[in-house]
This record gives sequence, C-alpha cells and structure tokens, in this order.
Amino acid sequence: MDLEEQKKAVIEKLIREGYIKSKRVIDALLKVPREEFVPEHLKKYAYVDSPLDIGYGQTISAIHMVGMMSELLDLKPGMKVLEIGTGCGYHAAVTAEIVGEDGLVVSIERIPELAEKAEKTLRKLGYDNVIVIVGDGSLGYEPLAPYDRIYTTAAGPKIPEPLIKQLKDGGKLLMPVGRYLQKLVLAEKRGDEVIIKDCGAVAFVPLIGKEGFYD
Repeated sequence: MDLEEQKKAVIEKLIREGYIKSKRVIDALLKVPREEFVPEHLKKYAYVDSPLDIGYGQTISAIHMVGMMSELLDLKPGMKVLEIGTGCGYHAAVTAEIVGEDGLVVSIERIPELAEKAEKTLRKLGYDNVIVIVGDGSLGYEPLAPYDRIYTTAAGPKIPEPLIKQLKDGGKLLMPVGRYLQKLVLAEKRGDEVIIKDCGAVAFVPLIGKEGFYD
C-alpha cells in the first residue's frame, strides 16, 4: 500500500475501534499528511499508529491519540485553541483543520529547533491559522488569552494554574497528568468551579517548565 492507502486504512481502523467518531475529526486526519511531519528516514512509518521519534527526546503522538484528544476536546470551527508542546506540528495541523480559517491555534514549544522546523512545515502546507511561539508552555500564553480550548502534548505533575486562568468560562482543557503512572484529564471551567474527568491511562513525555517538571 502507498502512504495514502495506509492513511485511509489506519483511520478506518480507528473508526471501527471507536477512537474517532465525528466527521470533523475524521476529515482532518484524512487531510493532514503525517509523513510531512516526521523525519525523512521514518516517512515509510508515517501511518503506523504509534509515537515516532522526532529528535531532542520528543515524539510525534500516535494517530489514535491525536484523534481521541480532538474528540474529547469537542473542537469546533472558529475556536481559539492553545496547544502546549508543538513538537513537529502534526497535532497543531489536525487542530487547525478542525477549527478552520476562522479559528486560531496558538502553539508553544520550548525547543527552538523543533519550533522552527514545525513552523516551516506548517507554512509550507498552508496552515496560516497556526502561530508557533518559543517559550515555557507550562505558563500558557497570556497575550492571546482567553482560549476556548487548551491541551498539552506532555504530562505535568498537575494542571498548571496559569492554564486554568487562561481558559474561557465554559472552556475545556485536556492534559496528561503524572510522571510514571499518567492519566489523561479533561477539565471544564464553569465559573469559579473546575469539573475534572479522568479519561484513562496514557504515556507522554514530561512537561518541562516552571509549572511542570524541572529539566
């Protein structure tokens, strides 16, 4: 099978297994070329549903995880989304497809080399609704707050307070929490209250930063 056939096959499998359901998420995963975001020597594995090494101790998330997180966040066109951990830019591209031209993805990456490479790939593919910023993602990005949705692609010891503050009332935040035993946590902000839901066990790289784990 060529890469396009492999992509369709893995997405059909994810639909059957219940990871993805909504047309918006399915269409986004079908449209974004994952092979453009992985290192050259790994392109043939682009549609293997597992994390792949992208250098600097970081990985591109498995396809099912990107799909599942997109579903849990209930992303919609026009939303402003904060992503913590750009990595190679693949997850940001999927989010950008869902929120569309009227939406915005603000993505924070602490490793300048990864941020630069991700931005080049995103621009090449026409994702002008993604802003990549080098910084400490555990602190969020106050200048463009508040956000409809926030998610992290790395696991912290707890949900950082700055991220809760930068979330709109009624907004949702999704992040892995824990170091060795991690769980995916969905937080919904309702006034002064934050409703927490445990979405199951996961395995992510650590969130490094002032409100994360120290390097």
